[in-house]
Amino acid sequence: MGILQGLKILDFTTLLPGPYATLLLADMGAEVLKISSKDRFDLVTHWPPIIEDSDITASAAWLGRNKKSIYLNLKKEKSIEAVKKLIMEYDIIIEQFRPGVMKKLGLDYDTLSKINPKLIYCSLTGYGQSGELKDRAGHDINYLSRSGLMASSGRKKSGPSLYNMQVADLASGSMNSVVSILAAAYNREKRGIGEYIDISMLDGMIPFNTMDGISFLTSNIAPKRESQVLNGGGIYDFYETKDGEYISVAALEPKFFYNLCMALGYEDWADGKILKTDTKLVKETLKEKFKEKTKEEWSIFFKDVDACVEPVMSLNETKEDKHLNQRQMFVETKLPHKKEIKVKQVGCPIKFLNSPVEYEYAGYPEGYHTKDVLNYLGYSDEDIEDMI
Repeated sequence: MGILQGLKILDFTTLLPGPYATLLLADMGAEVLKISSKDRFDLVTHWPPIIEDSDITASAAWLGRNKKSIYLNLKKEKSIEAVKKLIMEYDIIIEQFRPGVMKKLGLDYDTLSKINPKLIYCSLTGYGQSGELKDRAGHDINYLSRSGLMASSGRKKSGPSLYNMQVADLASGSMNSVVSILAAAYNREKRGIGEYIDISMLDGMIPFNTMDGISFLTSNIAPKRESQVLNGGGIYDFYETKDGEYISVAALEPKFFYNLCMALGYEDWADGKILKTDTKLVKETLKEKFKEKTKEEWSIFFKDVDACVEPVMSLNETKEDKHLNQRQMFVETKLPHKKEIKVKQVGCPIKFLNSPVEYEYAGYPEGYHTKDVLNYLGYSDEDIEDMI
């Protein structure tokens, strides 16, 4: 009885942004039907490894959790006809093609909303449905680059630094898609009308410039690498430890800086005045200080110190972390078509008291439900063979 039970979504997305958005919706109880092309290679779906003794990768089993999947060749007339039948039931669409592709297929919002006026239709792209870059290809690093963020991120000597995660894909594309779809569903419930949604991953990155970005719009002074409070210009930073590992320090507020100084034996600095007169001295001192102990030793040292100091943990450490496991951020589920195989997965970050998320099953292989769904719509096995 998920909190979104009753929402039914047709998912035409690929790679990571759209599939993660629909994963969140499916975890919360929405019924998601993923439509894929049998002949199109999806980098994320095929990302190794394949789960042992199965026919599906770990990534596909995660992103396909709680969803069903069919194959359709959208260049076939009967496939388009099938989609038009499905939207009478699955009345929310999310698609991730370049602008104009769905219109060429006859599956654009204007066409489909005439069939079902209550249709909610979300188009998720890199640069949006308008503007001179709308037809341009892109990936996460490109949106980071054009957002202004990378000009003030990284180190002065080495330049911008890559994260081993897709910020624009997930934090911008996925999350804004989920928020907008739910907002449109709420509006439809109130007013009985559908909606078209235009989500750009680059658009979503612009607010991530946060305070320095807003300040720039007023002062016209752009933030520079290692020159701001939050990008290495202050004590808010990573510090190498004796064993070559790292500790993070975020003692920005006076009370946390006070506790940091008192714990480390710098009582004379505890009032925080030194941060206004010689931040560089404090930072250089901390760099040398943190090399006196290992990461584990510092973790134990700061365990009960309220100073916003935490270890930089490996994925193996994170997976075993007691707090994260208490928060159910690592869960176990089963492959639905091979129920003897258990799969460890990342859990849903959204917690509800009265309608908790359920991990009913991990993902099916792509196209697994093609025959069942299309037979239900009235197509013969011969039709289906042609439609995929």
